[in-house]
Amino acid sequence: MQQPGSLAHSVRLDGMEGTVRTAIDRVRAQGLIERIWARDYTVWSSAPAEIVDRLGWLDIATRMRGQVAQIAALANACRKEGYTQALLLGMGGSSLAPEVFRKAFDVSQGYLDLAILDSTAPEAVLAWHERLDLSQTLFLVSTKSGTTVETLSLFEFFYREVARSLGSDHAGPHFVAITDPGSKLVAIAEEHRFRATILGDPNIGGRYSALSPFGLVPAALVGVDLAQLLDRADEAAEMCGPGRTGEENPGLWLGAALGALAMHGRDKLTLVSSPQIASFESWIEQLVAESTGKDGRGILPVVGEALGSADRYGDDRVFVHLEIADDTEVRQRLDELAALGHPVIRLRLRDVYDLGQQISLWEMATAVASHLLGVHPFDQPDVEAAKVRARAMLKSFAATGRLPQLDDAPVLPAQLPALLAARQSGDYVSLQAFLSPSDDHAWAIETLRLAIRDRFCLATTWGYGPRFLHSTGQLHKGGPNRGLFIQVTAEDQADTAIGDDQQHDGKVVTFGVLKDAQARGDRQALMDAGRRVIHFDLGRDPVARLTELAETVTTG
Repeated sequence: MQQPGSLAHSVRLDGMEGTVRTAIDRVRAQGLIERIWARDYTVWSSAPAEIVDRLGWLDIATRMRGQVAQIAALANACRKEGYTQALLLGMGGSSLAPEVFRKAFDVSQGYLDLAILDSTAPEAVLAWHERLDLSQTLFLVSTKSGTTVETLSLFEFFYREVARSLGSDHAGPHFVAITDPGSKLVAIAEEHRFRATILGDPNIGGRYSALSPFGLVPAALVGVDLAQLLDRADEAAEMCGPGRTGEENPGLWLGAALGALAMHGRDKLTLVSSPQIASFESWIEQLVAESTGKDGRGILPVVGEALGSADRYGDDRVFVHLEIADDTEVRQRLDELAALGHPVIRLRLRDVYDLGQQISLWEMATAVASHLLGVHPFDQPDVEAAKVRARAMLKSFAATGRLPQLDDAPVLPAQLPALLAARQSGDYVSLQAFLSPSDDHAWAIETLRLAIRDRFCLATTWGYGPRFLHSTGQLHKGGPNRGLFIQVTAEDQADTAIGDDQQHDGKVVTFGVLKDAQARGDRQALMDAGRRVIHFDLGRDPVARLTELAETVTTG
């Protein structure tokens, strides 16, 4: 089955073509695409709240033309003044697109070396402090709401350190705010005399903001040609526009396929990408999971899971191959899976700038899939649950000097295989690592996830905390109750206070305290939502303990 239009390469839906065609006919008869472009909130809800003011993504690529010169001028000024490094402090929608642009595009000499810090693990914060030359570093403080606790905590720490190193009168020019008009961060930036405050569009939600200043300012710093990127996005917007109302509209087709397949049990969206654009999977993960995962429904993106043999997969998968190079071996393996009845969709990119197309495509497809699933794609009602409980943990810390213990029963590592063996059809495993991001930790977690997948044929996902809370956290609590959540924590090897005034009754709030409060808060929120949760404390050697867990799964 060939997909019309230049955005999709090919599709194999052996046995499920009728299901997808029925969904396409349904949304076409409803005039869905025309209604989306007309900003008709009844596509998703009977009430307009968080819809009529969340549809700016539809034409953001066109409207951003007027800001390109301002963004380019900022990037050029920083280069001329000798800045060589940039560190973005942000979470979720403020960090994932910049990470894509940093990793997917070749950084040309003379542009800034951009890194992303979206962790409250104290080792990660201290490692960046030690690694950076503060005199040559630009900090991007990026949050739409201006109140994101992780972002503001990281800002407080690094502003203090820059002021100590260079003097308070010279600290401000090292900081740029990216936020929405009227947010708390606007006032902070003015008070601290930031170099610039770049305002986003308040009519776009965070996960739909990749082609707004939240994505384009970091992209400009690493040398991305913003005009070309926006041109590609406009190409996709036209192909997904109101003039194409059926199968020739790639956004409608992809969204109808994902939504229809999910409603028929194929709700594990397994992403396979060419290495150059592998980081784009995490951007899709947030977009799809946070948009669709609510009211007991949702699509679970499976990101970064190495391809296995056909007998390692259940009948809940749909594979999407994002290909920018000739991935011959991957194509052959996916063909084998397709021949066994697993849906396989291939999306071909001409070059890296086609990521602009893909962003527009996936935003429309997610909006269409959400309609079919009957969910509101622009809110995140269950994200706040973990935040509320984390704040309660910190309040308890202020009163007692300790974080409260939870009532969850301890689980021994030897019990894990039996718990996994009790799986039901459609279940998945989510590994939630409140650890410092590192190659060693990632290797150990990957080893454990593949051990689980290969023995129990379960889809597996994983993420660092608190990063995943701003990505898949909504689906974990609001989506189908099919997850087994394995939270792992470890003893911090070092810690540091967030800011000079971060004290409650003389008790210093450190990044370690904040991270632990977030871990416990999320665990409590999952239990409150009736989810199955396991917690392992990995002590002082998380790599060794994770390796032992993997061995237990394999042999136990």
